[in-house]
Amino acid sequence: MRHSKLVPSVNAGSMADIAFLLLIFFLVTATISSDQGINRMLPAVCPTGDCGGIVAERNILLININNDNEIMVNKDLIQLEELKEKVKLFVDNNGDNSCSYCYGTKNKDLSVNPQKAVISLQFGKKTDYKTFIHVQNEMSKAFYELRSLYSSKILNKSIDQLSNAEQEIVKKAYPFVISEANTL
Repeated sequence: MRHSKLVPSVNAGSMADIAFLLLIFFLVTATISSDQGINRMLPAVCPTGDCGGIVAERNILLININNDNEIMVNKDLIQLEELKEKVKLFVDNNGDNSCSYCYGTKNKDLSVNPQKAVISLQFGKKTDYKTFIHVQNEMSKAFYELRSLYSSKILNKSIDQLSNAEQEIVKKAYPFVISEANTL
């Protein structure tokens, strides 16, 4: 007797269809994380033509994040937790006594007034994105607190209750002017 060497075969024609359906199922049901970023508005085109003017050195707060993620403010090494108070002290200084709503120390080494204050943020190529975001958050907190104080003391309202026009007044009182640069 002869044995035939017939091997049973499996019909794999529908395997591709099943794999395709599984792929579609996982694509549809998977959650895709949304991108998060920094909520900043780019400056408008300079209407007066003199927006590239020279800023006095005393009106610039230099914040540098080096490649080791160390934070320096005007060449002084600080901790992240100290940054918010340093920014508030610098912006709200009222160095020329022209700001009627400022509560600053009138230090001759800090900014003249909030309208003249510029924050220069410099960071290295190897700076962690996480550290960069933490520094941005601390600066935003400082301006939020200054604007909130202005809102409650001058406008007699909570910052959450301001109309759009009042919000613009608060932003003009404490403008958030930042210059970012990647250093080598």
